[in-house]
Amino acid sequence: MISIIKYNAGNIRSVAFTLERLNVSYVITDNPEDIRKADKVIFPGVGEANTTMNYLKDRKLDLLIKELKQPVLGICLGMQLLCACSEENDTPCIGIFDEPVKRFQPKKNEKVPHMGWNSLTPTQSWMDTSLTDQFVYFVHSYYVPVNAYTSAITEYTQPFSAAMRKDNFFAVQFHPEKSAEAGEKILSLFLNQV
Repeated sequence: MISIIKYNAGNIRSVAFTLERLNVSYVITDNPEDIRKADKVIFPGVGEANTTMNYLKDRKLDLLIKELKQPVLGICLGMQLLCACSEENDTPCIGIFDEPVKRFQPKKNEKVPHMGWNSLTPTQSWMDTSLTDQFVYFVHSYYVPVNAYTSAITEYTQPFSAAMRKDNFFAVQFHPEKSAEAGEKILSLFLNQV
């Protein structure tokens, strides 16, 4: 069973619909026991970092997420909240990845947010090399710089972490649930983690 962490995130239903297409059983929950006993956990997110962290802290979900031993996938804001801190309203985050989240500083005609399709360059094994140059869908104004945990890179204003991994924690800046076949493949790669 997959637990999708329920909080004030905007893309929970689209993640659920994609799991249904993949014939994967899931529950949307903020119940700590349901989250602890899940085979895998998805931590989705669309929203603002500070408000979301306050919501998680009020329910002690930030502490629960840090304790999880099964595979956990952070999506978009979920990935950013797994980092140390965010420049979005100077927000302390959960701290799985000891990395900052920074705001894009556009150059030339580039716009913020970074919105639309962009290609991947996998750099670690969980992001299969067959995903090289595959396009996935992004909507974000903040990014995680390339670092030791980076498992795929995308470029917008500069190279940044499109995906990361540390131990049982996986994270993607893009939205696999909105990224057609490439996104479904990436979700399948995560779901097949032991």
